[in-house]
Amino acid sequence: MSTANLLASLPQLSAARDLLSWGNLQGAALPLMLSELLRQQQALYLLIVPDTPTALRIEQELSVFLGDSSLIHSFPDWETLPYDIFSPHQDIISQRLRTLYQLPHLTQGLVIVPVSTLMLRLCEHNHLQTQSLVLNKGQRLDLTTLKRQLTQVGYRAVDQVMEHGEFSVRGSLLDLYPMGSNLPYRIDFFD
Repeated sequence: MSTANLLASLPQLSAARDLLSWGNLQGAALPLMLSELLRQQQALYLLIVPDTPTALRIEQELSVFLGDSSLIHSFPDWETLPYDIFSPHQDIISQRLRTLYQLPHLTQGLVIVPVSTLMLRLCEHNHLQTQSLVLNKGQRLDLTTLKRQLTQVGYRAVDQVMEHGEFSVRGSLLDLYPMGSNLPYRIDFFD
């Protein structure tokens, strides 16, 4: 069967709870089929993969086929064991928070999750929504109160912001690298 015929014969999902199993596709066939599924049937899908390296590979390959990575949402594994004395990497925490925060609002795309991640409990989505710090342009804030709030929720005060979960205050400037953000922000409290 040619690639065009194969892509044209994608199975139609009739209900939100329908399942597809494409575990036997080899090489880049799975990302190709997923990209076509996302183009043809615009809905939100969950892709369960065996491990983190597979999730990362499929995410990279999908971005090549789609050309738009905004439809791809990864929910990575903690990559720590239950009794490790160190915390997961800040980038992993940030990615998980971003995906959890966006999930209730998503109507289209693909969420990629390693199977080991599915076995762990999560907080209620209301908790994340109510505990998120959302700043709006033009909003009036007290810098001292904001610094205290950031410290209370685990942000680290540093001289120069380089990683997620850090903030720096110099005069009326607040540099902040929020968890779940791709970039750090500079907030000017002057005037």
